Amino acid sequence: MPIAVTGSIATDHLMVFPGRFVDQLLPDQLAHLSLSFLVDRLEVRRGGVAANIAFGLGGFGLSPLLVGAVGTDFAEYEVWLKEHGVDTGGVRVSAERQTARFMCITDEDANQIASFYTGAMAEASDIDLRAVFTGTGRPDLVLVAPDDPSAMLRHTAGCRSLGIPFAADPSQQLARLDGGQVRELVAGATWLFTNEYEAALLQERTDWSSAEVLAAVGTWVTTLGEKGVRIERAGLAPLTVPAVPGIEPADPTGVGDAFRAGFLAAVSHGVPLESAARLGCALASVALGAVGSQSYTTDLAQLSAVVEQTYGPGAAGPLAPVLGEPS
Repeated sequence: MPIAVTGSIATDHLMVFPGRFVDQLLPDQLAHLSLSFLVDRLEVRRGGVAANIAFGLGGFGLSPLLVGAVGTDFAEYEVWLKEHGVDTGGVRVSAERQTARFMCITDEDANQIASFYTGAMAEASDIDLRAVFTGTGRPDLVLVAPDDPSAMLRHTAGCRSLGIPFAADPSQQLARLDGGQVRELVAGATWLFTNEYEAALLQERTDWSSAEVLAAVGTWVTTLGEKGVRIERAGLAPLTVPAVPGIEPADPTGVGDAFRAGFLAAVSHGVPLESAARLGCALASVALGAVGSQSYTTDLAQLSAVVEQTYGPGAAGPLAPVLGEPS
């Protein structure tokens, strides 16, 4: 099943502060906040939600089509993505702006302070999916991931117009969208992806109950961190799949993107939902142990072993279309 992934493409600047942010906050000076953190480590990594998910899908040999806007500084990053199985035929290069930047400082309590420079992503709304697919071929599914908000709305409308199934992943952009916009992004989605906090925020924004969300989408997939993932469909009991335990976290950035890649890779091969979620959790555990959202290696034998060890003998069997027959 050909998959197109629309959304952010960025460079991540990940820093570590060897202390606690809260120790630097003076309650009587919060109105005059001026802080500077001396960091011990800087990792410059490739990132962006759409690029991260496309990278993950590429590891399964699916050749996903990446759709987004970048700057002229994208050349080296593009080579990397192509080498990892990503089709960059849907990427627009801005003549005026640099590729987006994500800057994040993490303290010893795993608290984070982050900022995001939009850069060329501001031009993503100029991308016409109909024109892109005319040149690259029509996908069977379009994942609309966090991006310039107007681009997300345009891509969703484009999928409806073209009759292409789409997955809605509003994620961190929920904070920028009003209720009407969120309803427009979500309604009719084959898949809806959120984390636990985003699930609550989506309901607050839309003023929908859980039942109303499920009436508007096909399947709602909510990641629960160390508790795993919950999958819901209207009229059916929720399905909860536990996460892979005992993983020493190296960097949480991009772990949710890895889950989506593993899950959609399995779904694209017609794998049952529970097994698809297990593969998503397995790939997320691998990503959690690496610094940077595209620093892990997709080793099919390793993933098969993780699934078997976590979910029991025979659990990797239904994933044979993705991972090959268990050894």
